[in-house]
Amino acid sequence: MKKTIKLGLALAALSIAPAFAHDQHGHGTFSAGEPGDPRKPARTIEVLLNEMDYAPARIEVKRGEQIRFVLRNVGKEDHEFLLATTKENLAHAVEMKKHPHMEHDDPNGVRLAPNKTAEILWKFSKAGTFEFSCLIPDHRDYGMVGHVTVK
Repeated sequence: MKKTIKLGLALAALSIAPAFAHDQHGHGTFSAGEPGDPRKPARTIEVLLNEMDYAPARIEVKRGEQIRFVLRNVGKEDHEFLLATTKENLAHAVEMKKHPHMEHDDPNGVRLAPNKTAEILWKFSKAGTFEFSCLIPDHRDYGMVGHVTVK
């Protein structure tokens, strides 16, 4: 009887493990700032997600500035925009190789199908250089990386 219960618990744990894979990149806080406040003004920056780059790939903002990113996938494949530090994005890329169809529900990232548009409202409360990249396997390696410099 004890063996059956232990086996049942072990199988249950294994069956829910993939559901928690997404949580490994979860954020209590965000390195690049914080989600924006829709009641406050924002500067709009349109970013095109191409085959395998972003336009523009370099963006400058002021510390404390709120940006409304309008993201348009003009490529032929799904692409992502994930705003974080390079170190965080590289760690997340490792998880994406294990789970390439992982969906993002974080306020600092989005996955877009071809010809789709999305918005991210972000307040850059920290100075530094941050990265946005596509973490779909191989896309970052082929050049889908951009930078935001916060002064």
